[in-house]
Amino acid sequence: MCFPRDPLTLLSRIRCCCSDPVVPVRRATGSGKSNEKVEDWRFDSKKSPLRVRVQASSAMPFASAQSRVPSKQEKFYSRCTPRNSGPQSRDTPPKRDTGIANEKDWGISLLNESVNESGTNEDGSTWYQESGEDLGENGYRCRWTRMGGKSHDGSSEWKETWWEKSNWSGYKELGVEKSGRNAEGDSWWETWQEVLHQDEWSNLARIERSAQKQAKSGSENAGWYEKWWEKYDAKGWTEKGAHKYGRLNEQSWWEKWGEHYDGSGSVLKWTDKWAETELGTKWGDKWEEKFFAGIGSRQGETWHVSPSDERWSRKWGEEHFGNGKVHKYGKSTTGESWDIVVDEETYYESEPHYGWADVVGDSSQLLSIQPRERPPGVYPPVDFGASTRQGDDQSDKPPTSKS
Repeated sequence: MCFPRDPLTLLSRIRCCCSDPVVPVRRATGSGKSNEKVEDWRFDSKKSPLRVRVQASSAMPFASAQSRVPSKQEKFYSRCTPRNSGPQSRDTPPKRDTGIANEKDWGISLLNESVNESGTNEDGSTWYQESGEDLGENGYRCRWTRMGGKSHDGSSEWKETWWEKSNWSGYKELGVEKSGRNAEGDSWWETWQEVLHQDEWSNLARIERSAQKQAKSGSENAGWYEKWWEKYDAKGWTEKGAHKYGRLNEQSWWEKWGEHYDGSGSVLKWTDKWAETELGTKWGDKWEEKFFAGIGSRQGETWHVSPSDERWSRKWGEEHFGNGKVHKYGKSTTGESWDIVVDEETYYESEPHYGWADVVGDSSQLLSIQPRERPPGVYPPVDFGASTRQGDDQSDKPPTSKS
């Protein structure tokens, strides 16, 4: 099934190319960066169906990173915010499958004094800018800046908020939230956070980064939502993951993936993707791998359900013994099966390609946040609450638009 793509709206392409009329099999290829991925629903008869690898790519952008044509939103912002007339909006629709940006990409610059000002531009569009500081218990301080604007007729609008938070326990946070809409009814929302804190049980420093992105079309039943997170500690423990959802008229698709590294050589990676149409066609693919000290396993399944409820699936697995021998097995609903032991080198990544040293080097603004001065004899309270290292249980579907 192939669908047209319109570069000006929230359109995308979903492709299902089958090796035969009944059995769609998906192939995915490898990448050097995490589990960010794109589907290619086809079967390559020249390669083993047991190998599942993943590649980063951009799949349905609201405003494609690869597009050379300015989006409607970019054109709107060039009209809405003329130069030297209040805060200049940088708010453009988020792009899909771009993960979590580094703090330097946001250019967060908080004002040192309280500001509350607004104005009207030559074209009739309006703008405002506010900044302030909130104080609380345990040395809590939040410095913030808010800004935004509207077109002369109110049909287009943008908002952006920056903040930094700290307290006497060593907690530090840097964040951004932005949203917008245009005259065509398209809307978007994005938030980004970076946090430094001390783990309650291990006393190790931890840095956590997260991002949420959402875009909706004003002219079609189309939109997408993504949540990304990364967690690191000073001994090499790392967790990364993402939940994604998208819809284009009668088609919907979901994706979840995760990576877990314990800092001692043990690694778990998994991916689960599925899609469906309103006509009743469904298809999906999932895989998982676990390794430690050269010994581990991989397993997965590719499946398809037709509108008449005809079902097909292929399951596969690998056992790696650490001695150059690999046990491969699998079967499908069409009767194929295999169960063999082969001589094969085992390869997996025991450490994340981006780890603690990398995130510390990219978090200079977060680390430089200065907390309030603590009076002599005053100490932060100790929280003995439960500490978890699991990814949040996120909903598959996006929340209500915040724009």
